[in-house]
Amino acid sequence: MPEVYQSARLLSFTPDAQKIAAMAAKLCYSASRIEDLEDGLDEKTASDYIGKIIGAGHVSTIEHAAFTFGIEGVSRTLLAQITRHRIASFSVQSQRYVNFSKNGFSYVIPPSIKALGADAVARFEEQMKTAQGWYDGWREALGSRGEESNQDARFVLPGAAETKMILTMNARELLHFFSLRCCNRAQWEIRELAWKMLELVCAVAPALFSSAGPACVRGKCAEGEKSCGLSKEIIERQGSIVKRQWT
Repeated sequence: MPEVYQSARLLSFTPDAQKIAAMAAKLCYSASRIEDLEDGLDEKTASDYIGKIIGAGHVSTIEHAAFTFGIEGVSRTLLAQITRHRIASFSVQSQRYVNFSKNGFSYVIPPSIKALGADAVARFEEQMKTAQGWYDGWREALGSRGEESNQDARFVLPGAAETKMILTMNARELLHFFSLRCCNRAQWEIRELAWKMLELVCAVAPALFSSAGPACVRGKCAEGEKSCGLSKEIIERQGSIVKRQWT
C-alpha cells in the first residue's frame, strides 16, 4: 500500500477540434452551406473565429470539441470534488468490485503533512496501515465473498485512498473547470490536476484555451476579499503555458 503521485494523460480528443468549433461558429453567422464551411478556414482563420466567439460569450459552439483524460494517483477526496462538474463523463475504479486486501490500497499524502517532517509522514503512513487492517478485518468478517464483502468493508477506507478515472469534458465545460480549479482558492489536489489538464489541452488546441484559467487571467479576480493576491504570478504561469504552444 504505497504512496502514489498524481498523473494525467490526454487519451483522446476531437480530431480537428478547433476547426470543428470554428465551422460551428461560421455556420451561426453566415449563409454558408454545411459543405462550404471549410472553405478558407485555415489554422489562422479558425483561431480568429474561436477568439471572436469566446470573446462574445458564444461558447456553445465549442461544445463540439471533447477531450478525454486518464487520471490516476488521486484521492477519493478529489473524486468528491471533481464529480460536482456535472457536464462531464466519469468512469471510476470501483471500491466494490476491486479487492483492496490483495495488494492493499494506495494513498495520497497531503503536502501540508509532508511539510511537518518525517515523523508526521510516518504517523500518517501508520494510520493508513491501521485503516488497511480495519478493511481486511471487515472483509474477513463478512465472509471474503468478493463484491458482497468489499461493498461494506470499504466504509472504513479513508479519503486519502487512491482512485483512478477516465474523464471526458467538452471545451466549454473545461473553460468553466479551469476558471474554478486553477484558482489558488481551489483545494491543492484538484488545483494541481487542473493545471496539468490545461497544459495537455493547450498542447493540442491552443486557440480554444488561450484565455483559460482563473478569472484573474482575463481581468478582475472573482474572489473579492478572499483573493490570494497572487494574480501576477498566476497570469505569468498561464501565459507561459499558452506561449509554449504558439512558439
